[in-house]
Amino acid sequence: MRNNMFDCQRSWLEIDLSALRHNVKQICTMLSCPEQFMAVVKADAYGHGAVRISKELNQMGIHHFAVATLAEAIELRDNHIEGDILILGYTDPCHAKELRDYDLTQTVICEDYAKLLEKQKIDVKVHVAIDTGMHRLGESDIKKVKAIYQSHYLHVTGLFSHLCVCDETTKESQKYTYQQIEEFMTFIQNLKKEHYSIGKVHLLSSYGLLNYSTYSFDYVRMGILLYGVDSSLPKQSQLSLKPVLSLKSKIILVRDIQSGDSIGYGRTFIASKPMKIATVPIGYADGLPRALSNRGNVIVRGKFAPIVGRICMDQMMIDVTDVDNIQENDVVTIIGKNQVCQNVETIAMQTNTISNEILSRIGYRLPKIYKYE
Repeated sequence: MRNNMFDCQRSWLEIDLSALRHNVKQICTMLSCPEQFMAVVKADAYGHGAVRISKELNQMGIHHFAVATLAEAIELRDNHIEGDILILGYTDPCHAKELRDYDLTQTVICEDYAKLLEKQKIDVKVHVAIDTGMHRLGESDIKKVKAIYQSHYLHVTGLFSHLCVCDETTKESQKYTYQQIEEFMTFIQNLKKEHYSIGKVHLLSSYGLLNYSTYSFDYVRMGILLYGVDSSLPKQSQLSLKPVLSLKSKIILVRDIQSGDSIGYGRTFIASKPMKIATVPIGYADGLPRALSNRGNVIVRGKFAPIVGRICMDQMMIDVTDVDNIQENDVVTIIGKNQVCQNVETIAMQTNTISNEILSRIGYRLPKIYKYE
């Protein structure tokens, strides 16, 4: 008889809501007041489950959220998430009615976009994005920004920009960040001089808070730090965060191979000695980077076990030769702790990417198990 809630799962995510609550409290120590906290829950809350995470945050008194798309925002409203929801990305102006009906706030990415949204003749709350040097989204002409504020149907409730190298500590990056901050401050001052009601102001994201907390303004957009991931240098970090997410699977097959036997597609791993190999039912379709093939590790029974051969769409193979008493159904920890620890930052470094990408690409096939520890 199976009595473990994970026994029937192929692979799964464990989401530690106690760790989430801990991280919120840690972050709030760097804010002037809790009302500054804007939780970024785009990309399904970086793979953690946007609805469940947002509900937990609502219970903690957080009522400012940011997402990337209209669909993400509607999902939150359909699940009774309370508070302001800012869409940071593009929404086709033809969806102005949905923006109004779901009480959402849309980012205005430039004056031309504002004109198209205005033509819908539907009252919409907006925040104006200011391009201070990232050259992605935002308006950089103060006259055009003023024109947006003068719109009839667009009700500007906020103004923001984004710092593109605030996570880096080189002199060049710091200089550029201060240039961006100065340009943003100039926008604010010019608008205030002409008595524009600029609304709420926000500039900092997670690493902006760590490195430039003086400029926290009305909101701070908390993304990756909220989930307990800090890829900054130790001297930068002022917070004691706990990872919220663990990624786990289990062993479904164990077999012995001989010297000269190959493993997986392309025969990229050839055994140089007799080995014990285990198959694990998780692959790149679940968000596991294929670049971990023949270089990454997992944790089994408190020991690191190398990934051998190419990671497949739905499975991977690991070397468990040095793991004692290995057996089918043993838990395999890909991200998380099992006597020893492997965090998402390690996987990101091994695959030459960032933690945000690893987390946001975790596959929809993986069930999420929410718990308090």
